[in-house]
Amino acid sequence: MTSPPPSTRPGAPSGARPGSRPGLVLAIIVACQLMVVVDATAMAVALPAIRAGLHFSDGGTSWVLNAYVLPYAGLLLLGGRTGDVLGRRRVFTAGVALFTAASLLGGLAPAAGWLLAARALQGVGAALAAPGAMALLLANFAEGPARHRALAGYSTVAGLGMAIGTVASGVLTDVASWRLVLLVNVPVGLAIVLLTPRLVAEPARNPGRLDLPGALTATTGLVALAWGLVDASAHGWNGPALGALAAAAVLLALFARGQLRAAQPLVPPRLLADRARTGGYLAMALAMASNFTLALFVPMFLQEVLHHGALGAGLAFLPMALTVFAVSRATRRLLPRYGPRPLVLAGLALCALGTGLLSRLDVHSGYPGGLLVPLLLLGLGIGTFLMPLTGLVLGGVPPEDAGAASGLLQTFQQSGGALGIAALATRTTRTTRTARTDRRRPRGADREAAASGAPEPAS
Repeated sequence: MTSPPPSTRPGAPSGARPGSRPGLVLAIIVACQLMVVVDATAMAVALPAIRAGLHFSDGGTSWVLNAYVLPYAGLLLLGGRTGDVLGRRRVFTAGVALFTAASLLGGLAPAAGWLLAARALQGVGAALAAPGAMALLLANFAEGPARHRALAGYSTVAGLGMAIGTVASGVLTDVASWRLVLLVNVPVGLAIVLLTPRLVAEPARNPGRLDLPGALTATTGLVALAWGLVDASAHGWNGPALGALAAAAVLLALFARGQLRAAQPLVPPRLLADRARTGGYLAMALAMASNFTLALFVPMFLQEVLHHGALGAGLAFLPMALTVFAVSRATRRLLPRYGPRPLVLAGLALCALGTGLLSRLDVHSGYPGGLLVPLLLLGLGIGTFLMPLTGLVLGGVPPEDAGAASGLLQTFQQSGGALGIAALATRTTRTTRTARTDRRRPRGADREAAASGAPEPAS
C-alpha cells in the first residue's frame, strides 16, 4: 500500500521542510511575536505626543491602547481556529499582511478616529497572526531540546516585548515622531510576508467549521466589559456603566454555554480539564493585567509628573529589559532542575512585590529611589515566570489543539491587559493630573493653606 505524500499525510507539515533553516524560521516567528507584543504597549510612551497632535482628551488616550488590545484579545480564539481550518501558515501570513497595512494607515493618521480605526485593524491582524506563530513553532521544531530552545527564545521575546516597546517608542518619539512607532512595523511585516511561504513548513489542516457566533459573543462581551470599567472609573457606578457590565456578563455567559454545546468550539473543553493548565491561564491573565497597567502608568508618571521627555521615559525601562533577558537565559537552565511550578510561583511573587512598591510612589519620588528597584523586581519576575508558565500551559497539547491552546493563552494575556488598562486608565490619568499639580507646590503648602484658611487649588 502506497503511503500518501507528505503534504497530505495526517499531521505532516507541507511546503518547506521542517528543520531545514531553523534559525531563520525562529527569527520569522519571533519577529512576528515581537511586533504584536510591542504594539500592545509601545504607544503608551507616545500618548502625550499623540494627545497633543490629534487632540485626544486625557481619558480618551487610553483607547489608543485598548482599540488594539480588545479586538486582539476577542478574536484570538477565532484566529487560532481559522488557522487550524484554513492553514496556519496561510492565516499567519494574512494576519501579518493586515497588521502591516494597518500600521501604515495608523502612522499616516490625520485625526483621532483614523488612528483608532487603524489600531483596531492592527488588533484583528494580530489576532490572526499570533496563534499561528506558536502553532508554526510547534510544527517546525521537534519535541525535545530543539523545541525547548525555540520556546525559550519565543518566551524571552514575549517577556521583553513590553520593555523593548517602551524603549524603542521613547527613542523614536523623541528623535522623530510617534508615527514612526507604527511605521517601523512596515518593513518588518513585509519581510515576514515574503519569507514565510519560502522557509516555514505548514502543518496539515484540521477541516471543520468556524464558530462565528462564539467569536462575536466573546469579542462584544470583552468590549462591553472594558467600556463599563472605563465609564465606572470616570463617572462612578452609573446606569451606563452598570448596563455595560451586565451586558458583558450575559454575552460572556452565552459564549461559555455555546462552547459547551458546539460541535467544534473555539475553546475545546478538554483544554480546561487539566487543573494546572487552567491555573496557568488565570495566572497569565492576572500577571498581564498588572504589567499592562504598569506600561501605561510609568511612562505617564515620568512624563507628566517628573517631566522627563519621551526618550527618558522609554530609557527608564532599559534596566528592566536587560534583567528580563538575563534572567530568562538563566531560567532555561534552572527549568530542568526545579520544574516549572516553583519558578512560576517565585516569578509571580517578585512581580507582586515590584507592583506593590510602585503603588507607594508619590509626587516626590525620583527615578533611582522610587522606580528603579520596582522595575528591576518586575524584570526578575517576568524573566523567571514567563517561559515556565508558557511551557506549563502548552506542554502535552496534541497537534490538532495547538492553535486553540495558543490562542487561548494569548486571549488570557491580552484580555487581562485590556481589562487592567480599562479599570485603571481614567483613574491613573486623574491621579497623575493631581500629582502634577501637587508637584508644582512646595512641600508644606497644604498645611500652610489649611492654617490660613485659604482654599486648596482644584485638581
